[in-house]
Amino acid sequence: MECISHLLGFHKSCTVMTKRKCRRCRQLSRDVRAKVNVKDFIIENLKNETVSRLPGTVNGQQLVIQNCEDCNIYVFDHSATITIDDCTNCRMFLGPIKTSVFFRDCKDVKAIVACQQFRTRDCSRLDMFLCCGSQPIIESTNNVKFGCFQCSYPQLDSQMKAAERTVFNNNWGNIHDFTPAPGETNFSLLAEDVNIEDYVPLPTGDEFASLQITYDARKSCVPYTLGTRRKKSDESCLIIFFNDGGSHDRAISFIETMRNNHPDCSLMQTKEVSMQATDAQRVFGTDSYSLAVQQGPVIGLEYNGTGAIKHCQDTVVDLTKGTTGLVFVSQNLSAALQQIDNFYNFADMQMGM
Repeated sequence: MECISHLLGFHKSCTVMTKRKCRRCRQLSRDVRAKVNVKDFIIENLKNETVSRLPGTVNGQQLVIQNCEDCNIYVFDHSATITIDDCTNCRMFLGPIKTSVFFRDCKDVKAIVACQQFRTRDCSRLDMFLCCGSQPIIESTNNVKFGCFQCSYPQLDSQMKAAERTVFNNNWGNIHDFTPAPGETNFSLLAEDVNIEDYVPLPTGDEFASLQITYDARKSCVPYTLGTRRKKSDESCLIIFFNDGGSHDRAISFIETMRNNHPDCSLMQTKEVSMQATDAQRVFGTDSYSLAVQQGPVIGLEYNGTGAIKHCQDTVVDLTKGTTGLVFVSQNLSAALQQIDNFYNFADMQMGM
């Protein structure tokens, strides 16, 4: 029996009334399973080795890493989920993960990770450079240090999109300790000027030469943020880029311009989130942006530093000359602080749903 998809000349999924796959679909499923060698997606029982998965070799599959010691492990591809068990003294790069990464029973591991969910259990002495879409969670874990994801290579942008990750949703410094110890802090933040290569060395060898990998924060696919706990000034500013098809590029250009022209102003946090008209009224205190927020997800940036509001205003003016893109920027300090609270509280609530 043919399914409707085949009768129409294409295959996506069976749609027969019986909910059963047709003969051709069953054969296709068997063919797909036959082509996937499970061993290709397991990295295990290695010692003093360097192992890699290059772009196109994982391609959205699940990955398992276990029982490795003194290894460098590089996954330069996107995956569905990754579990890391019983690894000791390893350095890892884990490319965009669509759902979760879970470290269990690991110690002395240093990693660069981009994921939606991050979790540890029964681990100690971890150093993590994260781009995490939700709040990172540690459990029965101690002596963990966190920093902001920093990396770039030509395929990373497309891999982030394939994993449905946005570079603007990064909660790397907003850690939740599920099992806090009285009087102790199980996690801390890495120094701002840390050299990421001291933790996860750049891979060497001919197989990596064409990747053009760099840990330079200025070139990172994910914007480098300090995190909300490191504000050095009482002055902050909120900037919102409304979606018109070019908002992502404008936000990146804005960040680059601020970094070059106003290095004393720090990017604290970023968010990309969908809003409704009623949300705009609540966040901005006016309905002037009700139509704009309905065009698609908006990108919010918080800058902190002396003169941040004036510098952000001037940069927005220069950036939007000759364009039709709509951008919101705080006009004064008291309004900015309220708008920042309103927007990020709303964004956190939406992402937690």
